[in-house]
Amino acid sequence: MLYGKSVVLGVSGGIAAYKSCEIVSRLKKLGAEVDVVMTANAEEFVTPLTFETLSNRKVVRGTFDEREEHDVKHVSLAKKADVFVVAPATANVIAKFAQGIADDMLSTTWLACKAAKVIAPAMNTAMYEDEATQSNMKLLAERGVVFCDPSVGRLACGDVGKGKMAEPHEIVRLIEDILQPRRDFKGKRVLVTAGATEEYIDGVRILTNHSSGKMGCAVAEAAAERGAEVVLVHGNMSVSVPSGVARSVRVRSTEEMKDAVLAEVPDADVIVMAAAPADYRLKKTFGSKIKSETLTLEFVKNPDIAKEVGRVKEGRRLVIFSAETDDLLQNASKKVAAKNADFAVANDVTKEGAGFYTDTNIASLVGANGEVRECGLMTKRELADVILDAVLDGYGA
Repeated sequence: MLYGKSVVLGVSGGIAAYKSCEIVSRLKKLGAEVDVVMTANAEEFVTPLTFETLSNRKVVRGTFDEREEHDVKHVSLAKKADVFVVAPATANVIAKFAQGIADDMLSTTWLACKAAKVIAPAMNTAMYEDEATQSNMKLLAERGVVFCDPSVGRLACGDVGKGKMAEPHEIVRLIEDILQPRRDFKGKRVLVTAGATEEYIDGVRILTNHSSGKMGCAVAEAAAERGAEVVLVHGNMSVSVPSGVARSVRVRSTEEMKDAVLAEVPDADVIVMAAAPADYRLKKTFGSKIKSETLTLEFVKNPDIAKEVGRVKEGRRLVIFSAETDDLLQNASKKVAAKNADFAVANDVTKEGAGFYTDTNIASLVGANGEVRECGLMTKRELADVILDAVLDGYGA
């Protein structure tokens, strides 16, 4: 998924401009924000309104179009872009890029942009094979521009040869590879738990654990960005479900979380148990608010969700979390063995920077084989990638 990513799409004057409509559509479905820059010749093939409808953003056209106050558009777009794609790119546009000519909005924005750049050439075969065009493309490639090569086919002019613009799905795939080069979880289904469960006491009170859900959501986000289909089962959280998650299941109690997780396990390849389920629930709950001066409550133990997953995990990878206040490694190692996990992410919650509601963590990976890998202070998002790397390299086995 490309949520939070900015793509600037340049469209120059070629018949393949109609295919660029599909590029915008595909990018939007992946969550990207798309700004379209059109040359005057491109408008002879596709209207700006078409791109504005697909992108939900105003198309950038002439250099001297009306603009928001203080917004130098070719500079602001250049700074905003995570990747700049030109599709179709005519021989003329490629020549201007190679020689540093900046005489319209597309070429000035290109020259000002420092982001990754992609060109999808589209032209007659003779123009594509011409020495000048080939020299210009070689020069741009040496500067780091990535080319999405045209294919061989029947061209608009009736000729058959190389010069047909690559298909939209090929161009979008290349954009994905540039923006999210780590797609090592593609084809895998990752089940993640996050947040705290809540056990009912009376009409206004609950029993719960400390948890912001930040760590679980960081793992879910990282797995989705690396190509996984992610299912997030979560309790109460102080953060939102990441945009890239395929499906989320909201639960209240530990029993509800157990049922939801066990229902998802058969289809999962990896299970990461980052939630903080309440360990106990009341033997007897109260429908109305309790108002007595003294109160004695009797608790019963909740099911151990990770342990139940460990019983049925078979060949799946199971990662658990161990939040401790003392004897960190010993307690984590015991939990790994008891729950049949592959490894635990253990952290001492009393350490500064490793608390429940922080954006950072200090953890140790404790493997079922006794191996311990220390992780220094890092953001929870960075730790999420460390955890996923460990899953892939068989850590703990």
